[in-house]
Amino acid sequence: MEINLLHIYIFSSLIFLLRMELSLAADTITPETFIRDGEKLVSSSQRFELGFFSPRNSKNRYLGVWYKKIPDTVVWVANRNSPIFNPNTALTFSNNGNLVLLSQRNGIIWSSNMSRKAENPIAQLLDTGNLVIRDNSSGHTTESYLWQSFDYPTDSLLEGMKLGWDLKNGLERYLSSWESTDDPSPGNFTFRLVIQVIPKLCAYNGSVEYTCTGPWNGVAFGAAPTYTSFLYEQVLVQSKDEISFWYESYN
Repeated sequence: MEINLLHIYIFSSLIFLLRMELSLAADTITPETFIRDGEKLVSSSQRFELGFFSPRNSKNRYLGVWYKKIPDTVVWVANRNSPIFNPNTALTFSNNGNLVLLSQRNGIIWSSNMSRKAENPIAQLLDTGNLVIRDNSSGHTTESYLWQSFDYPTDSLLEGMKLGWDLKNGLERYLSSWESTDDPSPGNFTFRLVIQVIPKLCAYNGSVEYTCTGPWNGVAFGAAPTYTSFLYEQVLVQSKDEISFWYESYN
């Protein structure tokens, strides 16, 4: 009887550990794993999901991030200009450590296109909605990020996502509208941090200025909506490495 109880205990412990491992892995992809159409990554707090979707009346498939409780609200799209037509497509790591959308018929549809190679890469969907690639042997800090979706926004500005310039890498981060509700490819409208004597935020229709906030006053942009000021702090950083704007919750 004692042996049977011991076996049951060991078996139960193994099941618990397996479930815990699966739970921990639900927000990550490693070089040994992948996700296919119908499968998802879910951030640890169950706030965001990453998976494959079709916009409204379209049959084209895209890889995107959306709110778990509001799946119709897509906040980021990977392959905006390269829709998926073949259902036999998976998100996985390539041999050089890049995250890729790999189609059985069409090869690589989209790639993170990193220049640096990680020895032990891992992709993780964070609770902020940011999909990051980091070197798992370097710990989990922002310095360990080799690539992040927040550097390539689509039409949504999430908390902690930056607008403006990464001067070290010559990268401008800005929002761009969808072409239509059925097509997430970049549309005519963009929203950017305009760097003048004093920065401001502007929306453009093509190359034509559509509307702008007032200039930065040290706390916020003048003439900008202030209804969020009680919930979020606006941040503007100007340094040799970046000129960036973002917002974050008050602690």
